[in-house]
Amino acid sequence: MLTEAQAIKEQLVQWRRTIHQWPELGFDLPRTAALVAETLAELGVEMRTGVGKSGVVAYLGDGNGPVIGVRADMDALPILEENAVPYASQAPGKMHACGHDSHTAMLLGVAALLSQRSFPGQVRLLFQPSEEGGYDNGISGAPRMIEDGALDGVDAVIALHVHGTFETGQVMIDEGVVGAAVDTFRADIRGRGGHGAYPHETLDPIWLTSQVLNALYAIPSRRITPLQPSVVTVGVVRGGTADNVIPSSVRLEGTLRSFDPGVREQLVQDVERAMGVVRAFGGDYHLRIERGYPPLYNDPAAAGWLRTVAGELLGEDSVADGNVSMGAEDFAYMTQRAPGAMFGLGVKSPGGDARYLHTPTFDLDEDALPIGAAILAETALRYVRGQLPR
Repeated sequence: MLTEAQAIKEQLVQWRRTIHQWPELGFDLPRTAALVAETLAELGVEMRTGVGKSGVVAYLGDGNGPVIGVRADMDALPILEENAVPYASQAPGKMHACGHDSHTAMLLGVAALLSQRSFPGQVRLLFQPSEEGGYDNGISGAPRMIEDGALDGVDAVIALHVHGTFETGQVMIDEGVVGAAVDTFRADIRGRGGHGAYPHETLDPIWLTSQVLNALYAIPSRRITPLQPSVVTVGVVRGGTADNVIPSSVRLEGTLRSFDPGVREQLVQDVERAMGVVRAFGGDYHLRIERGYPPLYNDPAAAGWLRTVAGELLGEDSVADGNVSMGAEDFAYMTQRAPGAMFGLGVKSPGGDARYLHTPTFDLDEDALPIGAAILAETALRYVRGQLPR
């Protein structure tokens, strides 16, 4: 399978670069979804479009047997690309800075590798919108696709995510919880504005916010057991319009990350308690907590399939643990519906510098594309043929 995937590397690169040049956000993916649908049609693959608003689901196999889903996300990020490459983004302020262009290209590669084969059961390819954001009423792409029946009848599901800090040819796979639950908090800290020269006549919300920040940052280190991972990060502090004016309010926004359900609830409660400092000093606040993705759980059996296949294709020395992260993934919704796992695929050029996800300079070694396509295709094929222990 790896040899066959390497033979179509030029096509994989072309797909990836075309998608990279024209990044799209959230559910608004007309160009990307059209490329996927047109490619599948050329391969003679049965498909359904408009799944989960703008996703595409493809069906391979005779349908008489087990069903495995293989998922790739298609959306980009609102980032201005800084790479000076021929395939740089042509959409200002949008960029495939998380590698979803490569995920989509590799899943098209799976379609190409399997479309000419006969096999029992079904390999269902899940091209998903809106993993990064641009939610529909607070709901991301995976649950929207599930609502539209994309996982109906699926017995297992697998996926990959690229990592620019590991070299091409390296695969990371762990079992158990490998990705964090994510919740978002947004708060307006309200005081009483006035002239900067007379702070005693005001209730300075910037000063109130500084007290809240101290309380928030103490939560992981002083409220949560050190035996459980947790993160409280404030990403937005916005207030004021002039150097000599004390504003009437300050906006705070941040993210909460956790693995354990009890810790997740405690983080939410302690953020509310931290905001209480404001009222102790006579101010007020409005807090909104937005519940996000659940933790990503890698089923031990599914993780074992990927580890076995990757080890046989690349050599056992190329496969290791190391894919546990406080990052969040809405693939977690899919692994709640069916046993599944996601593995990490190294895409750093050998000897090159690390490229970090969600940055304006993220890029990848395209030699990794056939590797990812081959692991996904081989794992799916062995599953439906009953060649993997369940």
